Amino acid sequence: MRVDFFDFDLPEESIALRPASPRDSARLLVVRPESDPVLADHRVSELPNFLRAGDALVFNDTKVIPAQLEGIRHREGAGGQQVSATLHMRTAPDVWKAFAKPGKRIRIGDRIEFGHGGNACLLGSLTATVEEKGEGGEVTLRFDLSGPALDEAIAAVGHIPLPPYIAAKRPEDARDRKDYQTIYAREEGAVAAPTAGLHFTSGLFEALDAAGIERHFVTLHVGAGTFLPVKAEDTTDHRMHQEIGYVSAETAASLNAVKRRGGRIVCVGTTSLRLIESATAEDGMVKPWSGATGIFITPGYRFKAVDMLMTNFHLPKSTLFMLVSAFCGLETMRSAYSHAISTGYRFYSYGDACLLFRTDK
Repeated sequence: MRVDFFDFDLPEESIALRPASPRDSARLLVVRPESDPVLADHRVSELPNFLRAGDALVFNDTKVIPAQLEGIRHREGAGGQQVSATLHMRTAPDVWKAFAKPGKRIRIGDRIEFGHGGNACLLGSLTATVEEKGEGGEVTLRFDLSGPALDEAIAAVGHIPLPPYIAAKRPEDARDRKDYQTIYAREEGAVAAPTAGLHFTSGLFEALDAAGIERHFVTLHVGAGTFLPVKAEDTTDHRMHQEIGYVSAETAASLNAVKRRGGRIVCVGTTSLRLIESATAEDGMVKPWSGATGIFITPGYRFKAVDMLMTNFHLPKSTLFMLVSAFCGLETMRSAYSHAISTGYRFYSYGDACLLFRTDK
C-alpha cells in the first residue's frame, strides 16, 4: 500500500508534552467499527466498563533505561568530536546496537567516551569501541564494561530518550524519569516506553480486579526504531527494526485458557500486540516465545489472537498508524483521528488513548 494513504494533518498544539494527572484521568476514545455510534468519548478510568469478567489484559513490562548517551569520539590522528548515541538493542552483555549522530563521520575502530570521565561510575569512564556500521546511522558498540557494571554506568551518565516530538519542544527533566515509566515496569532494556501502559494506576488495577479482569505480562524491549519515519513510498519497501521479546510458557497457557472459555485478549499497547501476534501459531494458539521480532502489520493482516487493543494516538505515516488501521479499518481510523483532533484529544507518548474493537469482532 502507498504510505501516503496513512497521512493526516496534526496541529502542533495537539502534541502532549506532559501526561495527564492522575494518569487514568486521560481521555479514552472507544472505537467500535461495527456499532452505532462507532465513536464514543470516555476516560481511561472507565476502562472496566468495556470489558467482561474473564477477559485478559496483556501488558508489556519492559522498563525504560536512560539510553541517550552523549560523548566524545576519539580516533588516532584526529581530534575529538562530540557525538550522541541512542542505544536500541542489546546483543551481548557488553554490546549494544545504537543510532549515532553524526553517523557518517563515525568509523569502525573509533573509540567513544561517554559521560564525564571518572564520574561515569565507580569503575571509571564509560567507553566503547565501534565494531560495525549499518544503515541510517546505526552502529554496534562494544563497551569496556559488561553486565551489571555496564548497566550501572549507563544509568549514571545516560538520559531518558524522550521522543523527538517532545525533545524538540523541551529538555528532559527529573519528572520524566517517573512519568516515562509504567507503574509495573520491571524488565530493563527499553529505550521507549510502551505508552498505552502509562495510563494505568493502582486504583485502576483494583477496579479491574474487582471486575474479574485478568492481568498478564509479556516483555518487548522497545527500540529507538519506533521513532524512525517510514521513508519508503510503499509499505512493501519498508524494513522494520528488530526488537527483543519474551512470552513465558505460563503466560501462553493462561491466554490460551482465556480464549477457550470465550474470554477476550486485550492488548495494552501495540508492543504487546505485536509480540502476542509474533508468538501465535496459525491455529490461534499462543506459544512460549523468545527472540527478535520485526513483525510489520498493515491492512490485510489477519489477526490470530488479539481481540481488543488499547493504544495512544500515533504519528502520521507511521507503522503504528498502519497497525491500528489494520485492526479497525483505515477509514474508521481516519474518522477516529479526525474526531480526536477536532475535540481536543492529546496525541503521542504523553497523550490520551483509544480502545479499539477489532473490525471482524
